[in-house]
Amino acid sequence: MKSDPRAPRARSPKSRQAGHWLLQDAKARFSELVRRVRSEGPQHVTVHGRDEVVVISSEEFRRLKGDETGEALIAAMQASPLHDTELDMPYEPMPVRGVTL
Repeated sequence: MKSDPRAPRARSPKSRQAGHWLLQDAKARFSELVRRVRSEGPQHVTVHGRDEVVVISSEEFRRLKGDETGEALIAAMQASPLHDTELDMPYEPMPVRGVTL
């Protein structure tokens, strides 16, 4: 018996919102997931209906992670209009507890 093509389709339990993957689908179709990260951007993977992880490109990860060398901070400080300001910070030795001389 044929179904009526005009009848509304029941949503599959595995249907998902764009950019969201059930864990089992992400595992089974990992290559597609990676392709979509490159073409569409971050992809969310859900476990038991909750977002658990977001898969992003390596370029996006590096951008978000930032520069670990501190070069960006040094450059920002040098670009500051106050970069020539002298700070007068008094030196006060910190007491060391438990040390007898």
